[in-house]
Amino acid sequence: MLVCLGNPGDQYENTRHNVGFMVADQLGERYRLPIQKLKFKALTNIFSISGEKVLVMKPQTYMNLSGESVGEAARFYKIPADHVVVISDDISLPVGKLRIRTGGSAGGHNGLKNIIQHLGTDQFPRIKVGVGAPGQAGYDVVFDAARQMPAITAPQCRPFVPEGDEAVQDAVDALQEVCGLEEQTIAYLLRYEYGDELVRKLAAGLR
Repeated sequence: MLVCLGNPGDQYENTRHNVGFMVADQLGERYRLPIQKLKFKALTNIFSISGEKVLVMKPQTYMNLSGESVGEAARFYKIPADHVVVISDDISLPVGKLRIRTGGSAGGHNGLKNIIQHLGTDQFPRIKVGVGAPGQAGYDVVFDAARQMPAITAPQCRPFVPEGDEAVQDAVDALQEVCGLEEQTIAYLLRYEYGDELVRKLAAGLR
């Protein structure tokens, strides 16, 4: 199961906080599959990625309540937490840098925190896409209408700068490799941070 985090609504479209939604949309374009079936409080579709069937989700609960959607889907399909891959933004990383982990704390991200609460564990893989830290040039702050959560956005809610667009592409490449690797190799890969190097470059030598 692939969970791409973001906030619904035109005011959040293409903002940095919605990078998870951007990854889902890019994946949909690659596979020519729209992610628009409303189920589990999310827009969903079933993809075949590297030979594996993957439920792709864009929770529509607003970021802070993403766990409601994820927990419901995981229970329905009996998907263990370590088979739930979450893609989120990370303001602690420079724009364009990826961080991949098998598990761990929410790191101050309220969407991840809520998912941990609903899955009952923090041991699920996640791909974090760097969007840069608040206070850097080009930032503005808007607030999540549902929970007053600060959401970092690009000026005038425009799409990412070029490095950000590349990060979205890199994240799609990474998740495709993750879905196609054997479990022991996934566990190995996800324990390390590769910075700007794509997961697939290392994965090719580890299969």
